[in-house]
Amino acid sequence: MTEIKTPDGTAISSLCFGCMQFGDKAGEAASREMYRACREAGINFFDTAHAYTDGTSENWLGRFAAEERDAVVIASKAAFKTGSGRTALRESLDTSRKRLDQDVIDIYYLHRWDDETPLEETFETLAEMQRDGAIRHIGVSNFAAWQVMKAQAVAARFDTRIDILQPMYNLVKRQAEVEILPMAMAEGIAVVPYSPLGGGLLTGKYRAGGQGRITENEMYSARYAQEWMHNAAADLAALGRQMRVDPATLAVAWAARHRGVTAPIISARDVEQLRPSLDAISFGMDDELYERITALTPTPPPATDRLEEAQ
Repeated sequence: MTEIKTPDGTAISSLCFGCMQFGDKAGEAASREMYRACREAGINFFDTAHAYTDGTSENWLGRFAAEERDAVVIASKAAFKTGSGRTALRESLDTSRKRLDQDVIDIYYLHRWDDETPLEETFETLAEMQRDGAIRHIGVSNFAAWQVMKAQAVAARFDTRIDILQPMYNLVKRQAEVEILPMAMAEGIAVVPYSPLGGGLLTGKYRAGGQGRITENEMYSARYAQEWMHNAAADLAALGRQMRVDPATLAVAWAARHRGVTAPIISARDVEQLRPSLDAISFGMDDELYERITALTPTPPPATDRLEEAQ
């Protein structure tokens, strides 16, 4: 596995902070406070994207990190809508570097699979960016396992590789366990999953009448619509009350506990909301608790769907 480090040679932290809320639910002061809280907690890994908040996310992250650039890893993603062709990638990268005010982006993800552009064009361009020193590591987000392996084979032709993946993964969205996580472990690819709290579902706030992405956003509402998911969130909240641990801490620590996971991406709208996720850094989850939480949701069947092989 390619080891991902900060420019000054420090290993990346066990959690990554996602800056999607910068300029949306979080104003500049709250965003800066969250950045500082993450740094104080030992987080040195920050994630943003060309598509986030019309560039505000990248602008603010670049500003916050400017005085300690060599001490942090900054990841961004290519433009979501324009595809992965040569011109689109170069324009997207140039825009992101200007917003971040950085010559080099440590990790540069393809934000989605683009079935209209030949992989050869995409990875030749990414390899050129890497050789030019504009990006350090290549990543992909929202790819299926077969797409990763197909892209990896093409990347090898240009003497480069995919070093890191960004799939969705949490207690009620465990599909990554079927192929993505085993593939990544076998191939030495880092995995930095997003949504460890399931759009806030696993904080337990929705059963208590709270508001958030699931009640305000149609995409998240559809993603977490099934009743069993809400029941699992209620069970996790009950376990948290028994243990006197915030369910968000348990949810993030559970996602981080999988041996194929490098660093779950946490996020929030302010420091108060962020604290329980930060607490997962120092929370010790033993095998018994991990198995107890895992049992709250169905384990997805193996890729062959031969259930007898899952025993």
